[in-house]
Amino acid sequence: MISQTAEYALRAIVHLAQTHPVPQTAASIAERTHVPVPYLSKVMQSLARVGLVSSQRGLHGGFALVRKASTFSVLDVIAAVEPLHHIRSCPLRIPGHTDLCMLHTTLESALLRMEEVYAATPIDKLLAEQNGILALCDCAREELAPA
Repeated sequence: MISQTAEYALRAIVHLAQTHPVPQTAASIAERTHVPVPYLSKVMQSLARVGLVSSQRGLHGGFALVRKASTFSVLDVIAAVEPLHHIRSCPLRIPGHTDLCMLHTTLESALLRMEEVYAATPIDKLLAEQNGILALCDCAREELAPA
């Protein structure tokens, strides 16, 4: 459905949304999201390049969201690291296929529906508890609250 890179980017963004506005180091994000640090660093660079996160070096540096999680969508994050590729012409390059066949029309239609759902889902919605489960968290909600 989405690439591993896009999955990792979404995990990182969700973690940053949970800890907003406190900057997080690549190591802390990697630990929480179960993403290898070298891979995560590349993902974070992509997110910073498009302006979803800020990056600051130094003692109190790290990565942070540049704005509230409610202001950007799952699609924004996916597109930042690996845009969805639409099927505009026959992927097999068959000369007689000037229109898409039923297979590729169906695949493109499904992709468009997924894209609509991703675009309509703000990041802050991913922070909601579902059936007692919080995103990226193996603790109860009470354990997250400051003492």
